[in-house]
Amino acid sequence: MEMDERKIRILQAIVNNYINSAEPVGSRTIAKKYDLGVSSATIRNEMSDLEEMGYLEQLHSSSGRIPSNKGYRLYVDKLMQIPNLSPEEMHIIKSQIINNALFEVDKIIKQAIYLLSELTRLTSIVRAPSVKKGHIRHIQLVNIESNSNILLVLIIDSGIIKNNFIKIKKTISDNILIKLSNILNSRLKNLCADDIDLEIISNLKLALKGYEDIVDEIIYVLYDRLNDVDNSEIYMQGATNIFDYPEYKDIEKAREFLSMLDNKDKVSSLLNSASSISVKIGSENYIEGAEDCSVISAVYSLNEKPIGEIGVIGPTRMPYSKVISVLANVVKEMNYILSHAYSDGK
Repeated sequence: MEMDERKIRILQAIVNNYINSAEPVGSRTIAKKYDLGVSSATIRNEMSDLEEMGYLEQLHSSSGRIPSNKGYRLYVDKLMQIPNLSPEEMHIIKSQIINNALFEVDKIIKQAIYLLSELTRLTSIVRAPSVKKGHIRHIQLVNIESNSNILLVLIIDSGIIKNNFIKIKKTISDNILIKLSNILNSRLKNLCADDIDLEIISNLKLALKGYEDIVDEIIYVLYDRLNDVDNSEIYMQGATNIFDYPEYKDIEKAREFLSMLDNKDKVSSLLNSASSISVKIGSENYIEGAEDCSVISAVYSLNEKPIGEIGVIGPTRMPYSKVISVLANVVKEMNYILSHAYSDGK
């Protein structure tokens, strides 16, 4: 059976109608609302063919049809048109991420998922940048607690800041700590843990002669921090938005969805986008509890280097084109702010 132009236009009309109404669609509705130039009887026959081809489903023998996962997939890949956001929506994204984020990575991504949830009315999720295999951007040594300890401030190239206390045996002046910090930065900047070999450590000890014990502590901390197990934080916003969708009026179904969101490992598995925009529909998610959901996600970057993923999760009957437009613009603004907040000149 062929997927001709008429079947495509009928499928497109059914998906659009079902996304907007949440009601199974009959041939009379399509004939009345969409100018397809064919009779209701012809549309009914084509709908029967589309069901046989796997693009539509019928919940009951007397009901209209709804799109199947296969139907949504064809719609997303070939049929939908991505709309431009309104000037007001664009202003909200540009102004609120900048004004509320204060150029800190955690605040930028939390503000981004808040906006994403507000503008899509779906549950938004984000994986924060991981320290794993991070490169050193800056090291600062600071005196604390009457000079009995020093604080090592480590900034990774993804903008993550890690703090560690280092015990010292003798008092070190602030001027000396500035000098040590400068040497550390000149020798270690842009290196990851794997780059710091015995030769670099040996040369570092020569450059910091008299402070070898501090060097040992610093190297230990760097290895520990830069080799952290990849347990990036997962943040979430708008979990209860799912109750706005008729599909989740069923208490058991809603409980199953919220239980899945409670499992950070499952949520993390949903965010495995390897492209600018990824759309996974229903069973494509391979996660228990997400079989009736769609996930639209994207990577966000710092200076064109991917550092995390962000996306939304909701029913398969979600407004794909609008969600993709919102997500693409949020990610674009995130990338812009991150690159300016953490450029080499800052």
